[in-house]
Amino acid sequence: MTPEDTEHLAALLKQRSGLILGSDKTYLIESRLAPVARREGYANVAALLTALRTKRDEKLIYTVTDAMTTNETFFFRDKTPFDQFKSDVLPALAKARSGDIKIWCAACSTGQEPYSLAMMMEESRAQFPRVNLDILATDISERCLEKAQAGLYTQFEVQRGLPIQMMVKHFEKIDEMWRISPKIRQAVRYKKLNLLDDLRSVGRQDVIYCRNVLIYFDIETKKRVLEQMATLLADDGYLFLGAAETVLGITDVFKPMAGMRGLYIKNQAVGAQPLRKFGS
Repeated sequence: MTPEDTEHLAALLKQRSGLILGSDKTYLIESRLAPVARREGYANVAALLTALRTKRDEKLIYTVTDAMTTNETFFFRDKTPFDQFKSDVLPALAKARSGDIKIWCAACSTGQEPYSLAMMMEESRAQFPRVNLDILATDISERCLEKAQAGLYTQFEVQRGLPIQMMVKHFEKIDEMWRISPKIRQAVRYKKLNLLDDLRSVGRQDVIYCRNVLIYFDIETKKRVLEQMATLLADDGYLFLGAAETVLGITDVFKPMAGMRGLYIKNQAVGAQPLRKFGS
C-alpha cells in the first residue's frame, strides 16, 4: 500500500462514515479489506486501494466503507445500560407517558441492542402493561441491517450476553442457527441512516442509544452528531453513550446523570439548538 492510497482511504472513510483511521491501522486495513479484494477480483489490498483512488466507483466505495466500519456487538452488551433502562429510565418514562415510549438505537449493527430492549420489555410486560416500546434501529450498513431484520444468529452470537432463559423463550433453533421470534422482530423497525447526514427523519425520541460509535469520530463530528440528537430528544428524555464515550469537553447540550455511568440528559440551562442540516 502506498502512502497516497492509505491517505485517500482515510479521507474517504472520514467523509463517508466519520471514521477516523489512524496511521497505525495497517493490520486493520489488511484484515478488513483482504476478503473484499478477493471478492472483487483484485490481486491484493494494495490493488484494491489503487482502484478505489483512481476509479471513483461508487459501488466499490460503499463496499469498502461498509467493510471498514466496526460492527462489533452482542446481546445486552455492557449490561449496565440495560439495567439502568429497566430500573430507572423505563419507570420514569412510563409514569410520564400515556402511550408509546420512542427509542432510537443509532448505529445498531446487526440488531442485538434493539432486540435486547424488546426482549427486556417483553419480560417486564406484567409490571408495565400499558407501555409499548416504539423502537427504531438505524445503521449505515445495508449488510448489517439485512442480518438484523432476518433475526438469524449463530450459536456463538446467541451465547454472547444472552441469558439462557431468554434464548429458550425468544429464539427458535433452525439447523445450526437461531432465529429470534416474530414477536420480538416485529417490535423493531429498521432504517438505513448515516449519522453524518441530516437526522431529522428520525423524529422525536424519548431515549437514544448511541453507544460505541462516537469513539471513532473526531471532536467536531461528535459535537455535530450530539447536537443534532439533542434537537430530537424529548426534554425529559435520556441519552445512552458507551462506557468510553462522554459529552464533556465536546458539547454542553447534554450533561451526565450523577451516579449513572454513560447516561445523559439534556442541559436545560443551555437548551437544544434549532435543527440544521449537517455541515451547514
